[in-house]
Amino acid sequence: MNAWTSYQLQDFIPFTAEVYFRLLERMGETFWPLHLLTLGLGAATLVLALKHRARIACLLPAPLWAFVAVVFFIQRYAELNWAGGYVGYAFIAQAVLLVLMALTGWGMDNAPRATNPPVIIGIAITLFGLLIMPLIAPLSGGSWYQAEVFGIHADPTAVTTLGLVLIMLRGFALWIAVIIPALWLVVSGLTLQALDSTGAAVLFAVLALTLVGLVWKSIKAKR
Repeated sequence: MNAWTSYQLQDFIPFTAEVYFRLLERMGETFWPLHLLTLGLGAATLVLALKHRARIACLLPAPLWAFVAVVFFIQRYAELNWAGGYVGYAFIAQAVLLVLMALTGWGMDNAPRATNPPVIIGIAITLFGLLIMPLIAPLSGGSWYQAEVFGIHADPTAVTTLGLVLIMLRGFALWIAVIIPALWLVVSGLTLQALDSTGAAVLFAVLALTLVGLVWKSIKAKR
């Protein structure tokens, strides 16, 4: 027992901060200017969700989740961490879930009101993932290629999706749709915390705000 208590969180991270942020930078270098397309898809998804086109809005992020699963996790992150491949499969599962929801209409909120507090929270989280997260690394002194972008990198993909599903889903389907992105943000937040990155606090704040939106929407649905 004493041996286990001597371990710290960073002892379980098999790479350094320099290696991890270089991975993010390589993704940016390799796939630029695909970022412009993925950001455009994210913006279109937000507009469609607010214009009561929930099925289409649910479908658009699915291929981006599959892309991040294969290109980021399975092909690259797995080289740093043996669990990366399994996370990639979880991201593929999220892509499949979004497609199934789009095809069946399960849990769709076809008339979200932009004045409702949970929808406002969803819009704020979505815009943060699309517009603010790409600026964090450059404004912190990093390279522009380190900018994390929706549909290219895992964190903004998960954050933006949490905001979108808060807008366009309801009931049990909403809780199911947030599981994988929320779990990844927990893992990523703990990883960044172990690497002494201020990005950890950002991800934990998004998770807390998402939980507020989930509970608020669930309580409202019961009334």
